[in-house]
Amino acid sequence: MATKVDEVWQLLGELIQAQKEKERLFQEQSQKNDRQIQNVNEQIGKLGNRLGEFAEWQVRPAAVRLFQERGIAVRELSTNISVQDGNEGIEIDLLVINGSEAIEIEVKSKLSQTDVDEHIERLGKIKRFMPRYQNIKFLGAVAAMVIPADVAR
Repeated sequence: MATKVDEVWQLLGELIQAQKEKERLFQEQSQKNDRQIQNVNEQIGKLGNRLGEFAEWQVRPAAVRLFQERGIAVRELSTNISVQDGNEGIEIDLLVINGSEAIEIEVKSKLSQTDVDEHIERLGKIKRFMPRYQNIKFLGAVAAMVIPADVAR
């Protein structure tokens, strides 16, 4: 009878060891999966940034041409402006200036209502963050590769 009890205890010990090994392998695989997911997310982020850059490079010459066709002389075109003041800041994709007026253009690959709302909020902050433009009238515009119908209204 002792042999059977000893065999049972030995089997239980082997099962516990096997379970610990499975847990260790599971943790290793989980960490590997987490690293792979993080890498894929980084690659997608980089691709999204490149798509945004592509959209900006498409809009840039078109914006100048459109404004000039409407009699707005373009004296200055600035891109990718970033201004910080403490913990707060603004980023501007394109800023077209003719001397007395400026048009701040937000460029997106796909425009959302949130993008429009944030753009309007940013327009209200420009003179505070960029006091050199206090005497310039600011207008806002958005450009995107895709503009859903509900956002275009």
